[in-house]
Amino acid sequence: MEASDASAPERPAGSAGLAGLAGLVGLLERRGAVVLSGAGLSTESGIPDYRGATGLRRTGTPMTYQEFTGGEAARRRYWARSHTGWPLFARARPNAGHHAVELLRRSGHIGAVITQNVDGLHHAAGTREAVELHGGLDRVVCLDCRRTSSRAELDGRLEELNRGFRRPGAELRPDGDARLPQELVDGFRVAPCADCGGVLKPDVVFFGENVPAARVERCYELVDAAGSLVVLGSSLTVLSGLRFVRRAARARLPVAIVNQGATRGDDLAALRLDLPLGPALAETARLLAAH
Repeated sequence: MEASDASAPERPAGSAGLAGLAGLVGLLERRGAVVLSGAGLSTESGIPDYRGATGLRRTGTPMTYQEFTGGEAARRRYWARSHTGWPLFARARPNAGHHAVELLRRSGHIGAVITQNVDGLHHAAGTREAVELHGGLDRVVCLDCRRTSSRAELDGRLEELNRGFRRPGAELRPDGDARLPQELVDGFRVAPCADCGGVLKPDVVFFGENVPAARVERCYELVDAAGSLVVLGSSLTVLSGLRFVRRAARARLPVAIVNQGATRGDDLAALRLDLPLGPALAETARLLAAH
């Protein structure tokens, strides 16, 4: 979808939705808002989220950092599934919501973007300075020499080692991987670091792993300097995102949450909207542009 598509959005249905958007428009008119985005913003791009509107986890527990670093079998399982899902994940494109966030950033209504997503879709929509709180799947890092390289480069190496491994019809999962039978996983060959032969890991924060302290501090600085905090498509189930909502609330900054389904931050929000993200944000951008 091109950025210009956001100027002709599908309108949110119903007077309740439009009334709620008026509150969001009023908040953003103050300018300088910080956005905290989550998986719900990317579902319209074809990337499934973990929980959906019910709040219940759709899939099993993701691999933890301790599992990944603890044994070769776990790493083989991770990379086999990730190699299968990567082409589907890499084809995802920004949707109307991502483009609307960028329009609002360019107009000054949004001052900064923090995303919990690892899909790179904010960057692809033009929001190049969006802080990727949990990293990005388009990069890999060596746990031994710390060299960072592109996922595209690794994908080529894995394809050479595992010719004919990929199967059509794979179902993409929230982590960018796919379900595979164990017999396929057992035969997968994992590529080592091209420089030192060490262990490669996606440059993302796994469950059980800490977000780098400097990145957290940068996000705190953005929230502290903001006029408001707007949460888009996050259930705020994990502390890594919820802490910024709590920080904003302690500082008496207005918090708005736009998410389909309940969130852990609802009691801290001055404005709470249960609307589809793409149409709601595109309409918000249109209304602000008309003022």
